[in-house]
Amino acid sequence: MPHPIMFSDDDPGLAEVRAIALGFPGAFEKVSWGRPVFCAPKMFAMYGGNVKGEARGEMIPYPHSVLVKVDESDRKALEQDSRFFFPAYMGPFGWLGLDLTAAEVDWEEVTELLDASYRMVASKKLVKQLDQQPGAVT
Repeated sequence: MPHPIMFSDDDPGLAEVRAIALGFPGAFEKVSWGRPVFCAPKMFAMYGGNVKGEARGEMIPYPHSVLVKVDESDRKALEQDSRFFFPAYMGPFGWLGLDLTAAEVDWEEVTELLDASYRMVASKKLVKQLDQQPGAVT
């Protein structure tokens, strides 16, 4: 049984996340687990997530968020920021979520987070292409 679709194209921040993520070389979008997932070809971002609650099986939704893979050297600082959360299932594999509704969104910060996540999973060839783009974050 497929997952139900858990987003709408007019969700807050989705258009912005989509535009940034699809700007990376070789990036594409697909729907997995009912959510928009951005890959190159491995997954580097997801729109929307959940946190495991206190009760068994309880899930706390963060429908308007972006999940990214983070470098261990950045993890501690990001975890101190209340806008970030440890996403269910993906958190143990190096992912954090940023709640886009917790404060005014700094799209430059989101771009940097997506860039760093992309660089962790994309091939050397794709990263080289990214670095050759005008205005690339290096």
